Amino acid sequence: MAIRIAIVGLGKIAHDQHIPAIAASDRFDLVAAATHAGHADGIALFPTIDALLEANLALDAIAMCQPPQARFEAAAKAIRAGKHVLLEKPPGATLSEVEALTRLSEAAGTTLFAAWHSRFAPGVADARAWLTERRINRVEIVWKEDVRRWHPGQQWIWEPGGLGVFDPGINALSIATMILPRHFFLQDGTLEFPDNRAAPIAAELNMIGMSGAPVHAVFDWRQTGPQTWDITVATDDGTLRLSAGGAKMTIDDVEHPVGPEREYPGMYARFARLIDQGRSDVDRSPLRLVADAFLRCRQVRVDAFDD
Repeated sequence: MAIRIAIVGLGKIAHDQHIPAIAASDRFDLVAAATHAGHADGIALFPTIDALLEANLALDAIAMCQPPQARFEAAAKAIRAGKHVLLEKPPGATLSEVEALTRLSEAAGTTLFAAWHSRFAPGVADARAWLTERRINRVEIVWKEDVRRWHPGQQWIWEPGGLGVFDPGINALSIATMILPRHFFLQDGTLEFPDNRAAPIAAELNMIGMSGAPVHAVFDWRQTGPQTWDITVATDDGTLRLSAGGAKMTIDDVEHPVGPEREYPGMYARFARLIDQGRSDVDRSPLRLVADAFLRCRQVRVDAFDD
């Protein structure tokens, strides 16, 4: 039987990724959405999560695709109504919000899924398997993209809780925390804040693994032209590189074949399995590293940035 699902927030990510992934799945049936703006054909539309829940639709699950600052209250209402909940990344504006949702879900007996979509990139599982058997010597993460291209006119990302450059940077951290076999943690770093913004436009993080291997990351939202989403891991038995956000994998510059790109279909397949098993998956390690960066890194002011 199909899992009847609704979406809260019909923004760019919902139209680009969630709706097509749900349409391609044989496990889900999109029946409704709650949104302040936007539309989708063939489903019931509601102005708020309250109106959606009060409509008494036959509904099993809800995907939360609104900005993180507005996510907690809607997710809490859905859980209290007995719905399984998928949280787009980041799963909340704060760690304590996500902890609260986890406790609510446990008490309600529903599935809660912090959906780190980049972990479902084609090369990630193979990279994890290869690195598990090797000693890590050094990790270099370079994640640079053009904010005007990927977030045109989206002001929420520059507000507290919107994460700024960590909105894409947390994708890199979600992959790194998945493929590296041992825990790593933040030592220090630098966050660059435009004079007219409340969130960083660039970041440099110095992290370290439990074995002492350095994990260095550079995130920047000012890159034009080709975009850079690379993670390079030097080991005692060669160098692995994930590029194109995890879509390509090389070992010592020799390409390793991986499957086709299906991040969001893979993510929804995982959500269906969790529901079937009566389990949750609320890994907070990528968000914890971002929170640590705001606590531990030096903050500097740079030139104002306008869209």
